[in-house]
Parts: sequence; C-alpha cells; structure tokens
Amino acid sequence: MTAETEADVLTAETQVSAGPVGQSLKRREDPRFITGEGNYLDDIKLAGMSHLAILRSPYAHARITSIDTSGAKAMPGVLAVIVGADIPYNPLPMAWPAGGSSGVQNNVNTPRVLATDDVKWTGEGVAAVVAETPEQAADALEAIQVDWEPLPAVVDAEKATKEGAPQLHENAPNNVVFVWKVGDESGTAAAIDSAEVVVRQRLVNQRLIPNPLEVRGDIGWYNPGTDEYTIWMSSQTPHIQRLLLGAFVTGIPEHKIRCISPDVGGAFGTKIFCYADMALVMFASKLVGGRPVKWVETRRESYQSTIHGRDHISYLEIAGSRDGTIAGLRVKTYANLGGRLSTIGPGIPTTLYGRVLAGCYKFPNVFCEVTGVYTNTTFVDAYRGAGRPEATYVVERAMDLFADEIGMDPAEIRRRNFLPPDSFPYDNPSGLGTAVNGEKIYIDSGNYEPALDKALAMAGYADMASTKAEARTRGKLLGVGLSSYIEVCGVAPSKWIGAVGEGWGAAMWESANIRIHLTGKIILTIGTQPQGQGHETTFSQIVAQELGVPVEDVIVQHSDTKGAPFGYGSYGSRTASVGGSAAIKAAGKVREKARRYAAHMLEASPDDIEVDGATYSVRGSPDKKKTLQEISFAIGLGFSLPEGMEPYLDETAYYDTPNCTWPFGTHVAIVEIDDETGVVDLVRYIAVDDVGNKINPMIVDGQLHGGIAQGVGQALWEGAVYDDNGQLLSGTMMDYALPRASWLPMFELDETVTPSPVNPLGAKGVGEAGAIASTAAVANAVIDALSPLGIRHLDMPYTAQTVWRAMSQAKGGQA
Repeated sequence: MTAETEADVLTAETQVSAGPVGQSLKRREDPRFITGEGNYLDDIKLAGMSHLAILRSPYAHARITSIDTSGAKAMPGVLAVIVGADIPYNPLPMAWPAGGSSGVQNNVNTPRVLATDDVKWTGEGVAAVVAETPEQAADALEAIQVDWEPLPAVVDAEKATKEGAPQLHENAPNNVVFVWKVGDESGTAAAIDSAEVVVRQRLVNQRLIPNPLEVRGDIGWYNPGTDEYTIWMSSQTPHIQRLLLGAFVTGIPEHKIRCISPDVGGAFGTKIFCYADMALVMFASKLVGGRPVKWVETRRESYQSTIHGRDHISYLEIAGSRDGTIAGLRVKTYANLGGRLSTIGPGIPTTLYGRVLAGCYKFPNVFCEVTGVYTNTTFVDAYRGAGRPEATYVVERAMDLFADEIGMDPAEIRRRNFLPPDSFPYDNPSGLGTAVNGEKIYIDSGNYEPALDKALAMAGYADMASTKAEARTRGKLLGVGLSSYIEVCGVAPSKWIGAVGEGWGAAMWESANIRIHLTGKIILTIGTQPQGQGHETTFSQIVAQELGVPVEDVIVQHSDTKGAPFGYGSYGSRTASVGGSAAIKAAGKVREKARRYAAHMLEASPDDIEVDGATYSVRGSPDKKKTLQEISFAIGLGFSLPEGMEPYLDETAYYDTPNCTWPFGTHVAIVEIDDETGVVDLVRYIAVDDVGNKINPMIVDGQLHGGIAQGVGQALWEGAVYDDNGQLLSGTMMDYALPRASWLPMFELDETVTPSPVNPLGAKGVGEAGAIASTAAVANAVIDALSPLGIRHLDMPYTAQTVWRAMSQAKGGQA
C-alpha cells in the first residue's frame, strides 16, 4: 500500500458509523464461560502429566546455608527434586529500566528461578518437587530440610532508606533502587516559596493484593524429538514471555519456544510479567524426560509470590492563592518495589505516576521526586491502573485539602483549575510534554467541565447541605467526595519509548491478521490477549463493520505464539486504541485488495469501484457488482488473477500509535458513617466518564463497574499487612478484606464523548478508569463526612476501627 492509500484506510474510510460498532451486543464468549465450558489452565489434561510444587521461604530475609533433598527424593511418586544450583538459567529480566534502574548502574536485583544463596521475602521459592500427583509433590516438600540463617528485615519503604536499616543488596546502598526526578524543580520551589497558601500532607497509598478469580499456573512440555518447548501459561502477554524466556532467561532460541495462553480468568495486571515458575516448568519437563509438568499456585502462594500493587508513601505540597488558583505541586514519594524487581516494576512509579501528576489541571509548576526502594516484601508491579490511581489519589486529595484550607467548595476549585478546551494539544508540565530527542507525548484533547457538571447534577450536589442535615437526624455523618481524573492509556509510541531510554517493557505497537476463507468467513488473529474484557466480541464488531459482514461471520483467535502475529499483549487500556486500530488497518488492506480484484472481475478500473459494506460495484453501473464472498472465492481459487497479484485474502497489519490516549471524567461518592460505630456505608456512587467512542457500551459499563468496585475496595477495606519481621499477616482471604457485591450500591453511570483524534476508532480505553477515579472519590467523601469533627486526613483503608478511633480522638476520648 502507498502512504496515501494507508492514510485513507486509517481515516476517511474508518469513521465510526451505523453498524456493529457502538452496539451493546451480548458477549460471544460468555456462553462457554457461564456453562463451564471454558478452557482455563487447570482444565488442561495432557498424557503423562506430572505435577510440580514449590518450597517457599518461611523467612522474609535469610541466608540459605544448606538444603537436604534426600528425604524428598525417596518419597512415593517423586520424579525429581530441584534446587536453584541445578538450574543453569539466568535471573529473570527487568524490562523497563525507568528511573535509572539499569544494569549499567548495577543496582538491579531480580529473582532467580529458585533462590540459591538467600531469600528476600517470605514466600520466595527455594526448591521444587515433580511428582506423579499434586498431593505427592506437596507431601515431598515437607521432607526437604533447609538450614537457614535468619537476617533482620525491613518492610516499610521510607524506613528502609534510613541509616541502620537492614541492607538487602550490597549494590543498592540504603536499599535505594533509584532516585528519579521529573518536572521543573526550581520553578516549583519558587512558586511554593512565594505562594499565599501552602498545604502539606503525608499520604499512604497502601499495598494491595490482586485477586483475579483464577490464580496463576503453567504447564511446561519439552519435546525431545524436536528439541522444542511448549508452555501453557495463564498470562496477559504470551509473545513477550516467549521473548523473555528465550532471549534473557534460558538462552533457548525463541523459535524453539511456543507459549499458549488458554482462557484467562482475570488478571488486573498480575499476569503481565515473567515469573520464575514459567522457566521452572520448562526445566522440569526436560529433566523428567519430556513429560508435561503442571504447576498451579494456591491462593496463599498467590498472595505471597504473585505481584502486589501500590505501596507508596508520599509527601505533597500544594500551593496557590486564596482565590483558588493553584500555583504549584511538589511531591516526594517512596515507592516500595519489594525484595527483588519485577519485570516492569520501576516503570510504574515513574512514567505512569510521576509523569501524570498534573492531572486534568493547568498547574503551571509541578515537580516530583520518586525514590524506588527494596524491602523484604513481595515485588510490586502494575495493578489495575498502575501508577495512575496513585497519582490521582495524590492530586485529588491535594485539591480537597487546599479547598478546605481556603474555605472553597471542592467542585469550584476543580472548575477554576481545569485545563480549558482550547488548551489542546497540551504539554503536560510533569514530564510527558518534555521532548526527548524530538519525541514527546502530549494531551491531545479534553473537555472536563461538562463531565463535572453532569456528575454534580446527578448527585444532587446543590442540595447536599439538606441531605447531610437529614442524615444527622439518623445518627449518620454524610460526606460527598469528588474525583476528577485523567489517565494516560495506550502507552506508548515506539519512538517515544526509545527516545526516553526507559526500555521496551512498555507496550508499543500492536498487530492483527485477517484471513478470508473461500466461503467468505473471516478469521481475525490478534496479538493482544483477553482476560475477561470481551475481545472476541469487540474485535468481531470492528472487523464486521469494516468489511460489511455479519458479526457472526468473524472468528477471533489469539494467545498462541505459533499462530498469532507478535503482539505486546493486553494491559494499560491499550487493546481497543492500538490493537483495534491494527485490526482496522488489516481490514483496510483486505478491502483494498478485494477492490482491485473486483475491478478485474468486473473489467473496470480500480478507481471506479465503489465499496458499500460487502458489496463492490462499478460507479455509475450499480448492477455490475460482486460481493466479498464472491471475491474471496474467486481470488482464493486463483484461476484468473491480475498481473502481479497473489491469490487469497490474507493480510497482516501492525499499528504504532502516534500518541497516547487520554480518558477523563468525574466521579462522585456519597458515604454515611455511623456516629457510634464508625462503620462507613457507600450509599451512592456516580460516575461520568469520557472514554471516547465506544465499541460496545455494555462491555464499557462492565469494565467501569469492576474498576469502581476495586477502587472502593482499596478505600474502605483492602490492605496487605506485614509485621516487622516480614510475615504477611493478610495472607489469606480470611485476613484480606475483599469487597462484596452486597456492600456496594448500584452504580449510576453517564458519559460525555470526546473522541480521541489519534486513532481511527476515536476510542481511548476504559479498563482501568473506574479503579483510577474511585479510590480518591471515596477517600474525599469519608474525610468530608468527618470534617465537622476537625479531621482533615486519614490514611486508607477506612475500616470501622480506623474511623471510630479517629472520631473518638476528635471528640476528646481515648482510642
């Protein structure tokens, strides 16, 4: 295709119009899921399957002085016992060296497949057993004898940087992974020093444990006949895992590795990464002569050794004048990265947090300093929202704190500081707008005030004083909280990723392949990987609209590196804007080839062929026409082809976004707090989001519902708790409080629509929006309810105990 033709494919011919796109079609994948016919990893049964179990450290910090496996080897059904010294593989890679966390500075410490010399968190793997059954493998773990030398532990990121704190790694003095700065340091300092009003606050964004319905697992199978490996994995990124496992961990050529992600039962970011167990099942299968080896974690293992999220300690300073104009925001954050670094851990508190701290406001001065820290805890990486919920929490709490200080309504201070609609394209002062080697990301569009106005009207904000008074007659303290957010999605243009030198761990371009069978039925194969988002439905809608065929005529395939084009996977709310655009581009290539072949069949010039859905006709002679089905049959046979044309309709496209996308919105939470017990009830939740054009509005609503529930969970109930020795006290579902449906109200959703100008769908992304906005909205509501008692801030989660204690102290009692 010429550049001109490709531009036509991606613009004029691909505008969203009447058709499948924009319709709330029922999800095509749901029947197999709700009838128990899904094929998840633990459903896979292979001939000769063996089972692996992992012995995990009971200590958060200890040296391994010896391991005796003789007893385990003698146990019934045991096929092999493995320790770290047996495995000739490299440590796991860290693929996003943001903030200076590079091997050049020699401060990178990532996990080995099994620990060899020491352990850095409770639950780090030190040995493994392969046996005929899962039960035999688990029993044999009990017979492994490990001699430990316990060492002092530290779990708090701020305390870990202080003199005298236990040292985890010799190459990271004071446990510091990096100190990363972004924004105008001197300009922000001057703005704060000269400001009429300055508000300061310490914030804790507590550690969270992700809880997808399906835990992680892998099956490794080594084929001695071909010297090839197949790994089934519950993963969001099978293509990336093949690359990492081959090129960085095992040294096995990439074309000798096949990665397959079967149905994945939720992920929320946890299944993006390269985990030690993936390489372990590869090694184990070869060790036992090519028998398949399955490992599926228990929920307790998941809590201990699958990534955690959040865990920031931040100090904010927000400055401005008494008329509500903000002059500057300065934030210093300690980001807990765990005992060793995960695959893209350093990228979360830097690029996805520090670079978006200006939010949707016209702050003239922003500066952020992030200290990444090692502690004796599970590694921290991307969890739904990945940096952006943390940034939104800082900014939206700062706005409420400043409004309280100057006596201004929280809605009004937001309105006064919003970026106006004529600001775009806008260079974000907190770093994304800074050109690096000529490349930069900018906020391309936005109109924030209508979303705020609509949310306030839905909430009855103007009458909130009377609503609060009525609640007081029932012994309730009622509070209303706002959260006006912006998020960066579809990260990021490849040139920008390369220019900023932050590695290739961030997603970049995406792929799609379309094949049309001779009968006109269509196979779309994509490089992204669903985990419950409905890709098989939404991608069918996109291709059906582009080619003018029924949705039922499109089958979507994915998740197998042997059959799908390389793709970066699904995370960062990028699938629709980047992956969907790749599908549109592939469909455009198919349509163009079909047009040229239709011209050949109809004995006309290609320039005279008009396309209306699946019908290709000659301009001025509508009776001279061919359908896509007729074209695909004829070109598939290849009996008569124009000179230089290849048979069959089979096109692959790769799409690299020119910029990120920028969803935004305003959420309103209304809570009631029992004046005697401190119990917080979320009584209403209103969300007005702008996610651009929607492919399937019902699926969008479902994504928002799930994200809001998770964000509310953080505000009110959830929190990972370690004791001072590094023991995870919230290590089971009995100890980690997840939200229940009965604890939540019906969410009230609405929208504004500002299409993204950077992709042909006009879509922005929605998978994380609910989780980004909701935590801050609920936090602000709780503090608003408690403000008559003089309480200006509490750290989350707002459990009854936390709230009651604060109320008691505020009333002059003891807690």
